[in-house]
Amino acid sequence: MSTTESTVEINGLLARLTETWNAGDSVGYAELFTADADYVTFFGLHLKGREAIEETHRGLFRTAIKLDESDVEPSIRHITDDVAVVVTGGSSSVNGVPDPSRTSTVTFTALRTPEGWRFASFHNSRVVKP
Repeated sequence: MSTTESTVEINGLLARLTETWNAGDSVGYAELFTADADYVTFFGLHLKGREAIEETHRGLFRTAIKLDESDVEPSIRHITDDVAVVVTGGSSSVNGVPDPSRTSTVTFTALRTPEGWRFASFHNSRVVKP
């Protein structure tokens, strides 16, 4: 598979991340990650594995937080044919109102698995002025 095809698939994975979040689908959201994924929230909580990601997001998805479409073009850098580092922007709305204080830079490690591309790691950092 070419890096162009992989890039298209990884962009699709990012789109599904937003879709499953906004649909409140914690199971579908967690399935975008490897079974042993490392997931670090913006406030430093380290979730270990798909089960913890699903459980934590099940409650979070009951809130009024929805992801907004990012205007940042994801940077996808292939380390090998089966591993890529992805850096993109993120933002969200609360009760339908965009909240600039929730703007983030998000870093993923994407891994090609027998089931397709999945995220093996996630790290969310809030963007703040120093």
